[in-house]
Amino acid sequence: MSDPLPRVRVTGPPRRRADVVRAAGAREIDAESALGEVFMRSLLREQLVLALQVIAALGLTVGLLPLAFHLVPSLGEVRVGPVPLAWLLLGVLTYPWLVLLGWLYIRRVESNERDFADLVGTVVPEDLP
Repeated sequence: MSDPLPRVRVTGPPRRRADVVRAAGAREIDAESALGEVFMRSLLREQLVLALQVIAALGLTVGLLPLAFHLVPSLGEVRVGPVPLAWLLLGVLTYPWLVLLGWLYIRRVESNERDFADLVGTVVPEDLP
């Protein structure tokens, strides 16, 4: 038998995780102190208000459409080309509206979280998995 080939380890550049620097606010949250609870309550309150705003926008637009068609029956007879208006509004235009609301919600949530991180003084590196 011939000599076996030497094993070679193939690696890429070393991956280094930057240290997470925690400021006083983050330590307060970790320690579950009264100040940390105030920080967390403020974030949760902001997220709850945002969620309620999105639900209200959805309810006032898509949620009231069936009620409008029920209260004004003549709307059911309106057509846009060959398609009834009800189908167009509830079956077609609802989905882009839901996507837009979801996109706006995610942007605002991320903004709230960035503001919260700035408030507590936590620096989180971008490259963490």
